[in-house]
Amino acid sequence: MMMNASHHQLHRLNTTQSSSLLHKPFILGHGRSINSPAYLPTRRTRNFHGKQKCFCIIASAIHVREVETSKGNAVPVKAIVRATAAGLLSDLGLTKPLDVYADLIGKTLLLELVSVEVDSGTGLEKGTIKGYAHKVRHEQEEVIYESELIVPASFGEVGAILVENEHHKEMFLNNIVLDGLPNGPIHINCNSWVHSKFDNPKKRIFFTNKSYLPDDTPSGLKKLREMEMENLRGNGKGECKTSDRIYDYDTYNDLGDPDDSEDLARPILGGKDHPYPRRCRTGRPSCKKDPLSEKRSNSVYVPRDEAFEEVKQMTFSTKTLKSVLHALLPQVEIRLLDPHLGFPYFTAIDSLFQEGVPLPKSKNFFQSIIPRLVKTIAEGGDILLFETPAIIDRDKFAWFRDEEFSRQTLAGLNPYSLQLVTEWPLKSKLDPEIYGPPESLITAELIEREIKGVMTIDEALKQKKMFILDYHDLLLPYVNKVREIEGTTLYGSRTLFFLTMDGTLRPLAIELTRPPVGDKPQWKQVFTPGWDGTSCWLWRLAKAHVCAHDSGYHQLVVHWLRTHCCTEPYIIAANRQLSAMHPIYRLLHPHFRYTMEINALARESLINAGGIIESCFSPGKYAIELSSAAYDQLWRFDMEALPADLIRRGMAVEYPTAEHGLKLTIKDYPFANDGLVLWDAIKQWVRDYVNHYYPDPSLVESDKELQAWWTEVRTKGHADKKDEPWWPVMKTPEDLIHVLTTIIWVTAGHHAAVNFGQYAYAGYFPNRPTIARTNLPTEDPSDGEFKNFLHKPEIALLKCFPSQIQATKVMAVLDVLSSHSPDEEYLGDQMEPSWIENPIIKAAFERFNGRLKELEGIIDGRNTNLNLKNRTGAGVVPYELLKPFSKPGVTGMGVPNSISI
Repeated sequence: MMMNASHHQLHRLNTTQSSSLLHKPFILGHGRSINSPAYLPTRRTRNFHGKQKCFCIIASAIHVREVETSKGNAVPVKAIVRATAAGLLSDLGLTKPLDVYADLIGKTLLLELVSVEVDSGTGLEKGTIKGYAHKVRHEQEEVIYESELIVPASFGEVGAILVENEHHKEMFLNNIVLDGLPNGPIHINCNSWVHSKFDNPKKRIFFTNKSYLPDDTPSGLKKLREMEMENLRGNGKGECKTSDRIYDYDTYNDLGDPDDSEDLARPILGGKDHPYPRRCRTGRPSCKKDPLSEKRSNSVYVPRDEAFEEVKQMTFSTKTLKSVLHALLPQVEIRLLDPHLGFPYFTAIDSLFQEGVPLPKSKNFFQSIIPRLVKTIAEGGDILLFETPAIIDRDKFAWFRDEEFSRQTLAGLNPYSLQLVTEWPLKSKLDPEIYGPPESLITAELIEREIKGVMTIDEALKQKKMFILDYHDLLLPYVNKVREIEGTTLYGSRTLFFLTMDGTLRPLAIELTRPPVGDKPQWKQVFTPGWDGTSCWLWRLAKAHVCAHDSGYHQLVVHWLRTHCCTEPYIIAANRQLSAMHPIYRLLHPHFRYTMEINALARESLINAGGIIESCFSPGKYAIELSSAAYDQLWRFDMEALPADLIRRGMAVEYPTAEHGLKLTIKDYPFANDGLVLWDAIKQWVRDYVNHYYPDPSLVESDKELQAWWTEVRTKGHADKKDEPWWPVMKTPEDLIHVLTTIIWVTAGHHAAVNFGQYAYAGYFPNRPTIARTNLPTEDPSDGEFKNFLHKPEIALLKCFPSQIQATKVMAVLDVLSSHSPDEEYLGDQMEPSWIENPIIKAAFERFNGRLKELEGIIDGRNTNLNLKNRTGAGVVPYELLKPFSKPGVTGMGVPNSISI
């Protein structure tokens, strides 16, 4: 056998022989040692469709050395590789003829088999067995390549395969099958981009589907396992290229654009002043006017396997969202010239669903990309025409009713904010020297009057009948700053609810507060559902402000911060510290699909300075800064688990003998009722998985990769919270099960509950206005303003609502964000290849799938039970947001694996 070369010789072999020996039709079967720096390990990522539809490649024949074949025990092995090449999507480019030539001479891919064993004589890794891939045929979106590799009996089990792309363009590999081995075929799941060797000389490595804890790694793969993570970590220097696969951390210092305008400068989020999770580092240069801020660019780097936008069959939702943000919304702004123009009548709002907004002719561009939003009319033009949202399709006046306002705190778009009132009287914790008297004007007398003497306030508190939406202390510090922005206003708010005998909530009072400003003292007022015209309309205006507060908090904190933003560090740390062959990486990976890509798009166009969130939501330019305040004051990993969240808000108490181990404070709480069933199903699946790979409890603490991952999540990904005492420890399987269940719940259940109902509930914006533009007419009123309010209160409400541009832009974005793509991967639906090959894990997953199908039936049954008034009834949108599966489109149901839109 050929002895392994020295490191220097290996490097020379990679840089010289690759252009001579390796370009011959038949070459030596044993190559250099895997110590060569030419090897670039990789990760297997999910197919970019979630479907097994890709190009097929099979490699060309290359023989091993005669000294091996002469033993007579060698076997021919056919390598079958399925792939999609980005270059095949376009026939343009100067390098196209060279790639065609590479195909013709049978040199598209160089494959190298890696043994799990080391050489018994030297103790070093065995040499690799090589073969070129040659093209057999091209079938529509599939290309077939083929190879036969002669594998000697002494080679041992194949543990990995190295791949070098001889094309000038990157190629997307789906999987590789090695057929003809004595123990049966080996399936290697790739689902990853392979760069051209002309862009990066390092080879890619794909491990087989067999999972190993670090200490169980076969000797022949140990160095590759380490090299894989080292390459993915990068060196923290330079700007990342599109083809890179580097995972590293940075602060949110790229939301502002101070070089363009001082008005677009934004504080850096992440650090002592503005604590925040970390995002993926891009390495872009600094701004000239603010060296601490990163210069913005037309596209935002994410590691290559996290983004698939160049592929023709890219994700439907991402493509649609980009079309809306970059093409449709600018046309809307052109069409609606005045950014402050409101809707003159409610019928004008209705026209968005009946007549639409005319758009310039686009030669069917919009209609082909976003047919749900844009219709082509007979005259050849386009109109932006919205589908009727479910909330008004069932009951046109539902948004106007107090009972629906209350119901949506339990079964609407934001079921995460309602809290049990446990202290009385209500009192602010803010500094009274700055924000004025802390005492609330909502008194016991007022509450007892509103509940008509049914019980005293003390009895209501004792019986757990009082609930609150409390945005007072979080918003009040921003009120005066936000009010300096043209076309918007803000208050601190408290909204109290009473739990009635039939299990529904009734709103009792809304308190709006403005802190002292200039020579004006603090202003606050309490509004109640009145019985006279003036009181009724003031109550409706107060509700509009509270809905705007809830919309902003939902979007910035419950949705963006707690799911998208806080998940990115888990993803970065997993790729840096968990090998692709680690069973926990393989468990988590489906739940990380597309999240970094959609987060990058959010930084590019949604949460950036002047983006959709700032221009259309109440906090304006302070929106993301406010989410930093919420992260600092409220976010705790240990409270992200659904049971802990419910207990923290007083919505449940631990009750060991009850179902799910909890007793709900409000029995008919649709989000919690369905969510706890889903939580338990996830936890049982995770328990089965973890217990299989960690049969000995000590294995968790001794797993160096697992411990490094969890340490990095805390100390780097969430560095501003690294010293908090509430972080869970990672010592036992039970610790690991709880952490993993929490992460999977956040990426699947939590996100689904607060995302896919956005159009159904907020598509008709009077139900959930994103911004309140005018003050209450009772705050420092002029005679004229108050007179106008008395004369036409409807106009006052319309002026308070978002402008035409704001409403139209938000509706278009929410329509796309609420949509499932055709390639959506739902929780418990598709089995990962590594799970299929393990009978115990396969059986556990099948049980998980069965539990989720049971949940579908449970939800259907609950939605026909008229005794559950918070989820069903006349004109009520049934609660289906946690039904696990869905068709494509805007359905108001379906729980995807990951935060993919």
